[in-house]
Amino acid sequence: MKLNVGGIDRILRIVVGIALIALAATHTVGVWGYIGVVPLLTGIFKFCPAYSLLGMNTCPMDKK
Repeated sequence: MKLNVGGIDRILRIVVGIALIALAATHTVGVWGYIGVVPLLTGIFKFCPAYSLLGMNTCPMDKK
């Protein structure tokens, strides 16, 4: 598993994931809010399968 999520991208994923999960838990949005687990996990593990498929990389360590 090659790291492909870095910096600002990672922070945004974690914040958005937590926000969506919190909104779903408080019934502000529907059950679809639990999709926030996906950006939260991709931010935590610094790996996004979609980035791999598209050949994208925002991790500065791999851009040498």
